[in-house]
Amino acid sequence: MELLTGIAATSGALNSQRTRLDIIAQNIANARTTRGPDGGPYQRRIVSFESELLRSTDSANGANSPGLATVRVSGVTNDPTPGQRVNDPGHPDADAQGMVTLPNVNLAFEMVDLITASRAYEANLNVAKNSRQMAMRTLEIGK
Repeated sequence: MELLTGIAATSGALNSQRTRLDIIAQNIANARTTRGPDGGPYQRRIVSFESELLRSTDSANGANSPGLATVRVSGVTNDPTPGQRVNDPGHPDADAQGMVTLPNVNLAFEMVDLITASRAYEANLNVAKNSRQMAMRTLEIGK
């Protein structure tokens, strides 16, 4: 008998949101990086999720049966939208016309994403805590 049935699903969601928070932090940190390893401006990165069906083992007969669904990161891709071009002839990355291409990171959007990701992480953390508390109370009832 498994007391913490939803903990695997919640764990997957926590890991996914943590990855999302890390990528958002990278985007914010590189919002003004005009020259990356490839020589161009930093490209905003986007996290994609997909649902994953967890298999559970039926202890009575040892068979696998469909279980709970969780979320996992399916990939991290670059945002293809072009960055803003500004006239700054004194910038070291300016072209012959004095134009500099900035990263395609919008700080307002990143902050909104950061807040939603952090709230989703908090909600999943509360699910894990409540699941643990319910399991502990169940064990106390059985004494």
